[in-house]
Amino acid sequence: MHPAPYQTVTLLTDYGSDDEFVGVLKSVIWSIAPAVRIVDLCHDIAPFDIRAAGLMLARSVNYLCPGVVVAVVDPGVGTARRAVAVEVGGGQSVLVGPDNGLLAPAVAMVGGAGRTVELTNTDHQLEPLGPTFAGRDVFGPAAAHLCLGVALEQLGPLVDPVGLMPGLLPIAHEDNGATVAEVSEAQLDAVTGLSGSGPAYVFLVAEALIEAGVLCGLARPVAQQLAVQTLLGSATLLSASLAESSRGPGDLRADVTSPGGTTAAGLRVLEQRAVRAAFLDAVSAAAARSAELGNG
Repeated sequence: MHPAPYQTVTLLTDYGSDDEFVGVLKSVIWSIAPAVRIVDLCHDIAPFDIRAAGLMLARSVNYLCPGVVVAVVDPGVGTARRAVAVEVGGGQSVLVGPDNGLLAPAVAMVGGAGRTVELTNTDHQLEPLGPTFAGRDVFGPAAAHLCLGVALEQLGPLVDPVGLMPGLLPIAHEDNGATVAEVSEAQLDAVTGLSGSGPAYVFLVAEALIEAGVLCGLARPVAQQLAVQTLLGSATLLSASLAESSRGPGDLRADVTSPGGTTAAGLRVLEQRAVRAAFLDAVSAAAARSAELGNG
C-alpha cells in the first residue's frame, strides 16, 4: 500500500439517468473506499459517442480536482479492447477507462501519459454475477483501490503509453450517425492536396520537432513523446475551439504567444524561413498533381 494520494473520483459515462447503472457504479466505489468524494461530470453522453466524450473530457480535464477520473463510453465492452489506467500530471491524477481513444485527448491536454497499466489483476476487480459491466466490475474498483493507496502497478502490467489508441476528433458534421463533409467534384483535387497528402506534411513536422528536440539535448524517446503529445493536444484544442466558437488557429496561436517570449522567437524564425508559404505551395503542388493523374 502507498499513502492514499487520491480523495476524489470524477465520473464521465454514457449511462444516462433512467436506470441503475450510475448508482451501482457509485455504490461499488463507496463500498471499497467509503471516504472518497465522487464528482459527476456527466452521464448523458450519447450512447457509444467516444468522440463527444473525449472532447468533453479534454475541455474539462485541466479544471478537475486532482484524483482519479473514470471515463466509460465503451462500445467495445466484452471484446479484446484493453482496460487501462493512465497516470498524468506527474502522478497528480489517474485516468481510468477503455483504451478506445476516449482518454487520449485529455491525456494530451495535461502533458502526456506517465506510467500506464492494463487493468488485468482480478484481485482489484469484482467477479461479475451477471452480464459484463466494466464500469462496475473493472473501472470503478480500480479507481476505489487507487484511492485506498493501492499502487498503480498492482492493478496490472505496465504498458507503453505510445501504444494507446489515439483520439478520433470530429472534422465536419454528424448526419444520421456518420461524419460528413460535402465538397463539389471540382474541389476533389484540393481535398487530395490538403487532406489526402496532409498526414505526410504533419509527419514531416513531427520529424522536424523531434530532430530539433534531439539537437537541443533531449533523448530521442523523450523528444518523440513531447512532439506527439504536442501535436495531439494542439489538434484537440483546435477542434474543440472550432466546435464551440468561431475562434480559429490564428486566435489560438495568439493566445499562446507572449510578446517578446520564447514562442514569439520561434515563430519569427518560421516566418523568416517562409514556412507558411511552403505549406501553401505544397498543397497546391499536390492538388495540381492530383488533377494531372485524374486527366490520365
